[in-house]
Amino acid sequence: MILSRRFLLAAGAAALTTLGACAPQSKFRSYRGPQVTSVLVYKSARRMHLMHHDRAIRTFPIRLGGDPIGHKVMEGDGKTPEGSYWIDRRNPNSAYHLSLGISYPNAEDRARAEALGVDPGGNIFIHGLPNGQAGRDEWGRDWTAGCIAVTNPEMEEIYAMVRDGTPIHIFP
Repeated sequence: MILSRRFLLAAGAAALTTLGACAPQSKFRSYRGPQVTSVLVYKSARRMHLMHHDRAIRTFPIRLGGDPIGHKVMEGDGKTPEGSYWIDRRNPNSAYHLSLGISYPNAEDRARAEALGVDPGGNIFIHGLPNGQAGRDEWGRDWTAGCIAVTNPEMEEIYAMVRDGTPIHIFP
């Protein structure tokens, strides 16, 4: 009887370990490295650098809005803004695989749009692929409405590394 109990306990522990390994991996990662002090985006190079002061600690390839050349002026123009902003919110339940909000439009953007009599738009994010479409091959072209897109695994890493309030500078 003692052998049977030991066997059952060992078998139960092995089953729990196996089932735990089969559980889906969380999209929320932890990060314990150097603080990301700023994010630099170079639109023409299609690169985003997470910086610790003057040192890039991670670099990611990116995709932009469907008409990426030039600064975003109005809602629906398909452009990714250029200028200095900050990460102002995060959305774990985004329609895209996680997202970090960018504080566009700033006062200068609003004034420019007002002078032109247009709506500057908003809701610009760094995000992953659309939920349920992680296998789509979007990486041969720019495809967002003006946001900055990365792969889902990259977005999980970025989401863990970048804190709200982090400055983001977007260059042509």
